[in-house]
Formats: sequence, structure tokens, C-alpha cells
Amino acid sequence: MRVIAVINQKGGVAKTTTTANLASALARSGKRVTVIDLDPQGHLATYLGVNERRLAGVDRLLLADESLSSVTMDVRDNLTLVPAGSNLDAVEQMTNGRLAKSKLLKQVINESLTDQDYVLMDCPPASGLLDIFALYAAKEVLIPVNGDHLSLHGLSHFIGTLKKVESVLGHKIPLHIALTRFHPRRRLARDVMQKLLEYFPGRVLATPVRETAALAECPSFGKTIFEYRPRSVGANDYRQLAQDLELGRTM
Repeated sequence: MRVIAVINQKGGVAKTTTTANLASALARSGKRVTVIDLDPQGHLATYLGVNERRLAGVDRLLLADESLSSVTMDVRDNLTLVPAGSNLDAVEQMTNGRLAKSKLLKQVINESLTDQDYVLMDCPPASGLLDIFALYAAKEVLIPVNGDHLSLHGLSHFIGTLKKVESVLGHKIPLHIALTRFHPRRRLARDVMQKLLEYFPGRVLATPVRETAALAECPSFGKTIFEYRPRSVGANDYRQLAQDLELGRTM
């Protein structure tokens, strides 16, 4: 089972888009996939067509010790969702039991999802407890980075956080980088790609996900790109990116 935190402490880099479509691509290829929404905004559920306002989810898991099975729902063939829950933001306000809760998420995943091939965690755009919990539970990290310099700054900040967590855990967490919202004709985007290749050799997945209107539109319909525009550039890119992740293909 591969447990992957999809994370970048900068917003607007397509974390939720990447989590939803990557998970869908893997599920469509026959892999058993669970997605866990660790962002209190709860956009992952909406992306997958789940629009109930007061869902129980990770909030109940972390705050009320409910079982994972009680907050998990099937959303597609081979794809299950653990939504954020309406009270997940309360986790960031915790003052007691932080260490135990950080271990709880990892324990629940390792004990309850052993039949899954992939677990993808959609993380919030902040350096808070939920990100730390995700890193403690993760066996790998996937960082979406779009083609601008602010995204590089966000990546640099996150690498500092990752190193601190690794020092506590006592081991390295394998790192992958996905280029998202990519404009191949823009010089800035190409410059960012070259810097990533320079500083993270062998870590940048082979397929850049190009910016398309269809990727921006499909969440409003509760559909993945494969359901909304199956022959689009976005669908092809995420299909290829899933294969890159599975096979370890990099630039």
C-alpha cells in the first residue's frame, strides 16, 4: 500500500485537482484507492460530487475516535472517500494530545486500509497540525508545483518543514514533484521547470499537467476530468501522470 500526502503549503497549485484526478486515473486502471480530505475546506468531496453539508469524516476520526469505516463512502468504482467533515478545523486548535492524534491517523490507515493499493491525502495550504499529521502518516510525498516563482517559494518553505518531520521520524520520506497548471509556451513556466530539475533531479514526474479550462470547470459538475472531458488534454495528462507515479518515471 502506497500512502501519499499531496501537499504544498502554497495555495492555488492544484492539490485537490491533482488528488481527485490522480486517484480517479489509478482507480480506472484497476487499483484500489482511498482519498482522505485533510483540508477543512472540504473541496475534495465536492470535486467528487458529494455535496452533503454536514458529513462526518476525518474530524470524527480525530476528535471523537470513530472508526474509519463509519466515515468512509464509495464514490466511484475502486475509489472510496474519507471526507474532511464539518468540524475538521477544530483539530488545528487542539492543545492536548497532539502527539497521540498524529500517531492515530497513521495507525488507522495502516490497520484499516490494508486492502488498498493507494491512499492519497489532500492536505491544506498551511503549515499546521493537519499537514504534520499527514507527514507522519505518509510513506511518500507528492508536491504539486505550478509554473511561477511564488510556487517555488512555497516549495522551499515546505522542504524545511519536511526536513524537521524527517528528523523526528528518523527516516527520509520519498519525494515526488508534479508540475501543474503548466503553460509550455511561457518562458517563466519553462524556467521554473528547469530550476526544479536542477534542484530536485530524479524527483520531477515526467508529465507536466497543462493548464486547461476543462480542469477548472469539472469541479462545478462534481466530475473528474475523465468524466467531464475524457478526450481532453487534462485527461491525457493526468492519465500519464498516474502512470509516472506508478512506474517511477521522471524527467
